[in-house]
Amino acid sequence: MKTHKTGRHAGHGAPTVAPTASAIAPEIRPEQSIELLKELHILTREGKLNQDSRRKLKQVYHLYQFIEKLLLELPETAAGTTLADHGAGKSYLGFILYDLFFKAHAGRVRAGHIYGIETRPELVQKSRELAARLGFDRMSFLNLTVAESAHSDALPAQIDVVTALHACDTATDDAIAFGLLKRVRFMVLVPCCQAEIARCLSQRKALSLSRTPLAELWRHPLHTREMGSQITNVLRCLYLEACGYQVTVTELVGWEHSMKNELIIARYSGRANRAAAQRLRALLQEFGLSELLNTRFTLPADNAVDNETVA
Repeated sequence: MKTHKTGRHAGHGAPTVAPTASAIAPEIRPEQSIELLKELHILTREGKLNQDSRRKLKQVYHLYQFIEKLLLELPETAAGTTLADHGAGKSYLGFILYDLFFKAHAGRVRAGHIYGIETRPELVQKSRELAARLGFDRMSFLNLTVAESAHSDALPAQIDVVTALHACDTATDDAIAFGLLKRVRFMVLVPCCQAEIARCLSQRKALSLSRTPLAELWRHPLHTREMGSQITNVLRCLYLEACGYQVTVTELVGWEHSMKNELIIARYSGRANRAAAQRLRALLQEFGLSELLNTRFTLPADNAVDNETVA
């Protein structure tokens, strides 16, 4: 009885079997597209996974585990789940989400659409080409700033989930503003390079030092940057709570992989938090940042607090 070989040593006409994900590397999920991982340069053209790629893959998969749970909580609707990924870059996260979740639910009510928002036109074009090549037809890539996208007709009026992975400086705040405007159910944020509040602290440093010993915490430039980053995220969390979200803060991955490691998950509760609003105002006043109440952290009207309901 003859046996049929496969692969490069097979005879003429013998089928060639593509290597499975698990055969390439145990870290890769069985359902994962090998072609996608190569296009994202997570795998080499030879199908190898180096140490840097393992680090990237670990971060994306870890974040995916958080987002998948949230997606499964959403009710199934005729329109399907909608997700906006802000500061998408090369759209690592969007493509992985589509490949592992949206593609798996194709043809079902839960299947929806991913919108990648990115300011660099060359990255937007490359993402469009890749999505077309892979048949990821429920992905759109828009050459917009996060702020512009909030009022763009290219996105639906209702979005279910907002993600912003390493969106720099105020782009994370713009993603939050987008989420509030769209009344999203979930926000998943990994802030990066936060400089706005550090600049404000630096400008008022002399006055602060004369007013409170706490200003020693940001007297040196390195501490100013670190304190500015910490204060920014604390204010963001209070702001989200004041606007009706339950907030969880955790690590994205171990500190050995990335210093931009804070993961903020906000879940819409439908009940604005008056105490969080009061603490936000108090902190802004304490650090000499009260003017941000009129720009960055515009709170709901007092008569709306505690009276919101989930749509």
